[in-house]
Amino acid sequence: MLDFVLNVATLATSLGVSRQTANELVQCRRAITPVMALRLSHLFGNSSLFWLNAQNAYDLWHAERKYQRELEAVALLKSA
Repeated sequence: MLDFVLNVATLATSLGVSRQTANELVQCRRAITPVMALRLSHLFGNSSLFWLNAQNAYDLWHAERKYQRELEAVALLKSA
């Protein structure tokens, strides 16, 4: 496994964003947008889809917990 020696300031400089933006990303207080996914993929050498899928999984995880009761009230639609 690769170990990158990064701090928020280095991450921000590498991504071409402010330290505040990098800090918010690290603290999960800012979502990964398509443009940020492209920046991250260039920095780490992986796919931008990896980053968007990670954001999507994170969002779904939180939505399932937040709306659990409402989702339980939705009845399964059965075909005729």
